[in-house]
Amino acid sequence: MKQDVRTRFAFLIFISLVLYGCGGDLPTPKPVGYFRLDIPEPSYVQKNPDCPFRFEISQHSRLEFFADRGEYCWFDINYPQLNAKVHITYKPLKENLGGHIEHARSMVYEHQIKASGITSKVINRPDSKVYGLTYSLDGQVASPYQFYLTDSTGHFLRGSLYFEARPNPDSLQPALDYVKRDMEYFIDHFEWSEK
Repeated sequence: MKQDVRTRFAFLIFISLVLYGCGGDLPTPKPVGYFRLDIPEPSYVQKNPDCPFRFEISQHSRLEFFADRGEYCWFDINYPQLNAKVHITYKPLKENLGGHIEHARSMVYEHQIKASGITSKVINRPDSKVYGLTYSLDGQVASPYQFYLTDSTGHFLRGSLYFEARPNPDSLQPALDYVKRDMEYFIDHFEWSEK
């Protein structure tokens, strides 16, 4: 009998301590938040690199050329404020347009494992002889936007966007939208020229 009283007493003390411990303010988990990006208004400048084309890019980006390009014109359009780079590769065509298009397509579909969707859009500007495709990839992919441009006879250019961050679509969406809009402007104002 004494054992039952002791057990009940210990149980009441334990319950009292638990209830007393729950009386104060409890810590509340905070929702996931992301840094706010102060993205500037876009304004564009014409670029005429030593390449067989010209284009316009954002004033808030900069060109970074690779030291040894050989016959190719390879460079990055760097967005330091957004930790983003668009890798641009140019190659002259030598009756191998199909191979370059297939390579560009395969580079996009390498991301199919992580992509929740891939949307393509045709580029058809016959007045400027600019043709190609853009690819928008949804999900946690390394390169969420890619494109290629060609005149179908002598030139081929490919671009792919990469962020120097973990591919989290929620936190990258404002920066992705900004760079994507810039690349669409790049494509709309792109022109072939002779070196």
